[in-house]
Amino acid sequence: MKITFYGHASLGIQVNDVDILVDPFISGNPKASHINIDTLKADYILVTHAHQDHILDVEAIAKRTGAVVVANFEIATHFEKSGIECHPMNHGGTWDFDFGTVKYVNAIHTSSFPDGSYGGQPGGFVIEGEHKNIYIAGDTALTFDMKLIPLQTKLDLAILPIGDNFTMGIDDAILASDFVACDKVLGYHFDTFGYIEIDHEVAKRKFFEKEKDLMLLEIGDFIEL
Repeated sequence: MKITFYGHASLGIQVNDVDILVDPFISGNPKASHINIDTLKADYILVTHAHQDHILDVEAIAKRTGAVVVANFEIATHFEKSGIECHPMNHGGTWDFDFGTVKYVNAIHTSSFPDGSYGGQPGGFVIEGEHKNIYIAGDTALTFDMKLIPLQTKLDLAILPIGDNFTMGIDDAILASDFVACDKVLGYHFDTFGYIEIDHEVAKRKFFEKEKDLMLLEIGDFIEL
């Protein structure tokens, strides 16, 4: 499993020969100006919620690639109106895709489309594929619901927001890693704009002091599990 960071909360996940994008907000992010969305591969696009900084490039990429959008019912319905193939999900639901299993789990945040219309309830994803299990938290506060995840799935990686202000910050993300029983964390949703800028060295030190590994990738870099 290969995981590429495209800035903000945007990820590319390659499982075997299947390409998955998560929350593509790339063309509107100046820090990701070197990433060309017209060259990105996508068989599926997973969307955690409807805010513009998570859906901006969904339609353009889906229409070019024919990718299936996987999201809550309201987001799926929204993109289906544009002729995009979608797979709707809701909290607690699990589906077996050709690359592995996806479970839609709870997140505490808000969710509306750029025009203010209702975007359903936000969520995160637990993905099991290629004998690796990852948790993509989405935009969320720390929540006790995270403790349910390791009751069913032993995680190899937790992808957690760490920018604070709109989501968890560093200290809550450390607690979240305890809740999900995973000490290997990829941080995201940080540094894109002023409200969520972080001190990288402080963040890594705090995780290290709790005997945890926080990875902060440069945009375009990747890790392999």
